[in-house]
Amino acid sequence: MSLFSVFDIAGSALSAQTIRLNTTASNLANSESVDGDVNKVYRARHPVFQTMLDSPEAAGVRVRGIVESTTPPVQRYEPNNPLANKDGYVYMSNVNPIEEMTNMLSANRSFATNVDALNTARDLLLKTIAMGH
Repeated sequence: MSLFSVFDIAGSALSAQTIRLNTTASNLANSESVDGDVNKVYRARHPVFQTMLDSPEAAGVRVRGIVESTTPPVQRYEPNNPLANKDGYVYMSNVNPIEEMTNMLSANRSFATNVDALNTARDLLLKTIAMGH
């Protein structure tokens, strides 16, 4: 594995963490959404990562897909809500804001770690080049 592979690996991780951050932001933005239909209410979404180890040249991580949470939405009796069903119930999103904030912090730290790896690899390459002059 060459030093240049670090750029590909860290770059793939940065892309994956960007998707994770965007998904988390979407979940937080929809955490208070309600609907009168249990099948239409927003459900939390989470990316699924896959390690790429096909060969040393193709190492890294990718997002295999986005899955919806299977946690059931919260049912609340609100007969005056315009979105309430015929029985007076609304269904609230199953997004857990605490879990999402934890995901955001974790993704942010992973992102920063990969930026540090890129900066270190760059510095090593620059020092190697400087040694030749």
